[in-house]
Amino acid sequence: MTAPTSTTPATSPTTATPRSSGAGLRVALFATCANDVMFPQTPKAVVTLLERLGCTVVFPERQTCCAQPFVNSGYFDESVPVVRNHVETFAEYEYVVGPSGSCVGAVRHQHRMLAEHAGDAGLAREADAVASRTYDISEFLVDVLGVVDVGAYFPHKVTFHPTCHSMRIARVGDKPMRLLEAVKGITILPLVDAERCCGFGGTFAMKNPDVSTSMAGDKARHVLDTGAEYLVAGDNLCLLNISGVTGRQQGGVKPIHLAEILASTEGERS
Repeated sequence: MTAPTSTTPATSPTTATPRSSGAGLRVALFATCANDVMFPQTPKAVVTLLERLGCTVVFPERQTCCAQPFVNSGYFDESVPVVRNHVETFAEYEYVVGPSGSCVGAVRHQHRMLAEHAGDAGLAREADAVASRTYDISEFLVDVLGVVDVGAYFPHKVTFHPTCHSMRIARVGDKPMRLLEAVKGITILPLVDAERCCGFGGTFAMKNPDVSTSMAGDKARHVLDTGAEYLVAGDNLCLLNISGVTGRQQGGVKPIHLAEILASTEGERS
C-alpha cells in the first residue's frame, strides 16, 4: 500500500519566546501508550519535573495511541478515528508535552497526512493546530521554558543514544545532550556510531528481524564498550530493544529515560 502524501509541509511547534520558568503554564501530558502500559515511571518523571519548574500538569484521560503502529503497518483508514480522538483530546491545551520523540514526530508528520487521506479538511486543520502545540519534553524545556539546568543531580556514568525518530522526525537536535550536560554529578561517555539506528524502528523489527537483530547487536556492543552504568535515550522502546541485548550479555548497563534523570535530585538516587 502506498503511503498517503501531504500537500503541505509537516507542522512544527509554534515558535515561542523562551520563559525563565513554567509558572502559570498549563501543560497536557501526552504520556503515549507504550509508556502508560510499560514504563509508567517515565510520564511520572515528566510530571515531577514540570511541576518542579512551576507548570500545572494535567492528564487528559481520553488519550490513547497516536496511531503510529497502525500507520506504519498500512492501516490508514483504521488510523483516522485514532487521530480524531487525539485531536479532540488535546484541542483545548496550549502546550502538549510527551516523553517520546517518536510519538511526537507521528503527531506532527502523520496526523494531517491521514486526515488528508480521509478527505477530511476540517480534521486536517485541527490536526495541524494540535501538532503546532506538541513538544518533546527536551524541546519544551529548552525552547519554551528557556531552561537547560533543571536542577537535576545524577552522580553516575552514562552514555546517550539519540533515537532516530527524535533526531530525524521530531528534530530535537542537541537539546537532550544540552540538558544532560547540565546535570550535576553526571559523567557522559561518548558512544561510537551514536546516531545509527538501534534496529527497533517499530514494525521494522517485526518485519525484518534478522537485520534488526544485527543492528541491535552492534548498538549494544558499542554501549557496553563505553563502560557506562546507564544508557540514556528519549524513547523507551529503543531502550527496551538495546537493553534486551545488553541484558542477555549480562552487561550490567541499566536503561533510563532522559526525563527520569532530569527529574532526579540530590538524595533521590544512590
